Amino acid sequence: MQLDAYFKRIGFTGTAKADLPTLTALHRHHLLAIPYENLDIHLGRALTLDLAHIFDKIVQQRRGGWCYEMNGLFAWALREIGFDVQMLGSRVGSPAQGGDADLDHLILEVTVANEPWLADVGFGNGLLEPIPLRVGTYQQGFWEFQLSEETAEQRWFFHNQPHGGSGFGFMRQVRPYASFARRCYELQTWPESGFVRATVCHRHTGDALITLRGAVLKEVTAQGVVERIIGNHNDYAQVLAQQFDLHLDETPALWARVWERHLAWQQEMAATT
Repeated sequence: MQLDAYFKRIGFTGTAKADLPTLTALHRHHLLAIPYENLDIHLGRALTLDLAHIFDKIVQQRRGGWCYEMNGLFAWALREIGFDVQMLGSRVGSPAQGGDADLDHLILEVTVANEPWLADVGFGNGLLEPIPLRVGTYQQGFWEFQLSEETAEQRWFFHNQPHGGSGFGFMRQVRPYASFARRCYELQTWPESGFVRATVCHRHTGDALITLRGAVLKEVTAQGVVERIIGNHNDYAQVLAQQFDLHLDETPALWARVWERHLAWQQEMAATT
């Protein structure tokens, strides 16, 4: 695992120092270069916490990943540079309240000049840059995020931008990377898991957020939302390549599953109207 290879992957050409400008630049570069995606789950490949495997997948094979991979790799890179990085667990959709659900989502607390920052390159449609770990509203382009705290219980909640769905609740309890292994396995194997039920890709472009959920492609910009249905394999493969820089040999088999689920979803919607 070579830091220079990671820098090349994300297009970072600056001088890496354990300071805020470097943290901000790396966070932004990572999200602009590497898509969030869960396609391996639907290709029958296990997702693990093996950093060497994650490095090979994301850096060498130029794939994307989900939070355990993306933030695991980002934490490794930051530590190599000399940053003070701690891993935290969070529960997506509500303030954390205990149990394995507190490990739904891996996030990072990075201390710079004695101040903690929330870094997260693994939420897909969330932050583009890190934010201070303190209560407040944070503007990034046309996105607005908030951090709130239940002081008595020392619980925090990250409120995502409106087009990103729910945020996540967390406590500042340091977690070893290995502690996420069980939840990582559960979320990719449970039949009712959202990660199992649908393929998802997200990509930040700097002035837009592009999402491909199943056969539905959506682009969100300051001007609004544009959405369309992908109707065939060629279109699907082109979208993966052009919008997410994903080039997979298995797109025909993947598309067959995506379209089958899309048709089933249409039937469910028709039955309820």
